[in-house]
Amino acid sequence: MSGLDRPEALLSEQQLRDRVCALGRQITEDYAGKAPLLIGILKGAAMFMVDLIRVIDLPLQIDFMAVSSYGAATESSGVVRILKDLDTAIEGRDVMLIEDVIDSGLTIAYVLDMLRRRRPASLKVCALLVKDKAAAAGLKADYVGFTIPDKFVVGYGLDHAEKYRNLPYVGVLES
Repeated sequence: MSGLDRPEALLSEQQLRDRVCALGRQITEDYAGKAPLLIGILKGAAMFMVDLIRVIDLPLQIDFMAVSSYGAATESSGVVRILKDLDTAIEGRDVMLIEDVIDSGLTIAYVLDMLRRRRPASLKVCALLVKDKAAAAGLKADYVGFTIPDKFVVGYGLDHAEKYRNLPYVGVLES
């Protein structure tokens, strides 16, 4: 990839593919007989969500939200902003929020609280990555791809200042 430094790989393309397939099989089994609505958090979760829905063997719908708490920084600003809300009503629906990474937990807690007020039948979280500090603080997802160290990661949809999203693996961005 010319013009872009290649961060050291933390999770390979194959590891990601294998884990996404396993998550898709588990979700298919757990939601048998249901038609869940999967909500992707843009932009970071887009690649993960696209790959995930390809391996879920259920009638499902998708929608997206755009949420910001980072800007161009490598740590959450502490302020969560909804940049794009849902197009779909979720009341009475089985809803799964698809997140790229649970870091401080601020963003996911804010979004979950907002979605719960819309009275879905069920609300679960599927996160590709959960950082050690979030796990230690008791922040968890119902479906987790990988628990990772507290490092700033990019690739497979995750960015830093809109760069690195197109890496086919998850890498550690050194400061």
